[in-house]
Amino acid sequence: MYTETEGIILKQTKTLNGRKMIVLFSQKYGKISAGTSISERGKNKSSLAIRPFCRGRYELFKNRDTYNINGAEALESFYSLGEDIDKFMAASRILELTDVITQEDQPQPALYSLLCEYLSMMSLRKGSYGTLDAGFQIKAFQLEGCGIRVNKCVRCGKARGEEDTVLSVQEGGLVCAGCHGQSIGDPLIFTLSNDMISIIDYISGHPLKSLEKLEIPAQTDGRLRPLLQAWLSCHLGVDRLKSDELWSLQKGKEI
Repeated sequence: MYTETEGIILKQTKTLNGRKMIVLFSQKYGKISAGTSISERGKNKSSLAIRPFCRGRYELFKNRDTYNINGAEALESFYSLGEDIDKFMAASRILELTDVITQEDQPQPALYSLLCEYLSMMSLRKGSYGTLDAGFQIKAFQLEGCGIRVNKCVRCGKARGEEDTVLSVQEGGLVCAGCHGQSIGDPLIFTLSNDMISIIDYISGHPLKSLEKLEIPAQTDGRLRPLLQAWLSCHLGVDRLKSDELWSLQKGKEI
C-alpha cells in the first residue's frame, strides 16, 4: 500500500548496503520505523528530509507490518538547533523523550503538534532553553494522561491554599497540609515553592506558545528538573535518557 504523511525524524540508524532505518514520528500514523535508501548527502529536498530535526512529507510503502520511505520532501529544517551545543542537547533530549514515551503505530496528533511547536520555538530561542523543556514535558504529561495536578488536593479535593506546597509524585499532584499530616508511605515527595507551583499551573493551562518570551529563573529551573525526571520515571517508566548521560559528559569536558 502506498501512502504519504507529514512527520518529524526522531533518529536514524545506518544498516547494510547504504540503507538506513528511520524512526519517524508521523502526523497520520504516529511513530513508525521505516527503511530507506535515500542518501542524506547533498542539499536536495529528499536528503534534507531524512535528517533528524527535520519536518517533512514522506511517501511510504507499507508491506504488512513494515514501512519503506520511497520519497521525501523537507518542509522545515531546524538547522539552527546545531549552532549552539546547549540548544542542540536540549532539543535532542526532547526528540529522545518523544521516542521513548510513544508506541509504534499509535497516532498522537496532539503530541505531534506540540513537538512541531517546540522545535519551531527552540530554533529561534536565544537562551533559557530549560523553560521550553519544562513546558514541553509538562504539556506532554497532560497528553499522556498523567498531568501534574496543582489546583487542589489529590486526596480530599480541597482547593489549594498558600500553605499547600507538598507534592506527591506517586499520587499525581499536591497534597494539602491537612492530608499530608497523615502517614502516606510515599518516598516521592517534593516540597515546592509557590513560584514553582505557579509555573506548573501556568504551563498546564496555557499553550506552549505562551512561553515564547518567558524565562524560568535558573534556580527554579534547577529545582524543577528532578521533579520532572521523577514524574517521568514514576508515570511513564523512563528512568534515564541517553541524552542526559551525554549532557553530563559534555559538561564534564567543559569543566
